[in-house]
Amino acid sequence: MSYSFDIVGVTPILDFFYYQQKLEQNPNRSKTYLGSYQCTLDSFIKSTEMIPLKPDWNWDQVIESIVDFWIHHEETIQRWKLTFDNSSQQNLIVARVANVKWLRQEFQSLL
Repeated sequence: MSYSFDIVGVTPILDFFYYQQKLEQNPNRSKTYLGSYQCTLDSFIKSTEMIPLKPDWNWDQVIESIVDFWIHHEETIQRWKLTFDNSSQQNLIVARVANVKWLRQEFQSLL
């Protein structure tokens, strides 16, 4: 299976917490979101441990996708780091991890 990782935004901590509690209860979902207090590789890897009801994925491969993103997207990371550093201390930086196969099936079911 393949996974994708991307930084998607900065949001208040409580908004992220409520989103996770409300929408991420399905263990068969195609994507999940990671919230971090720092824009670092280590902090995003550590945040995978904090996911409520983790999807049944290969988490070693998920970590590999995060590392791969970090290696190949330095400019994107620097832009998000700057945005996050200039935001309120009440915010998290948020990334999305997707199971590519499940996400594709989800999109195809919409057609």
